[in-house]
Amino acid sequence: MSSQILAKQAEQLDPALRTRCEVWTRVMGYFRPVSAFNVGKQGEFAERLHFDEEHLQR
Repeated sequence: MSSQILAKQAEQLDPALRTRCEVWTRVMGYFRPVSAFNVGKQGEFAERLHFDEEHLQR
């Protein structure tokens, strides 16, 4: 697999076809919608970094 990251062109939808997507995350062993978080917790969620363990160096 190439180490280069290839940019994928975003598919544009007609605004009339778009719908809101509810994002859920696991907190303390339970899944909860991010929209139910208070303002501080929503900000913390936005700052989270995602990584792939396979690409970590040991």
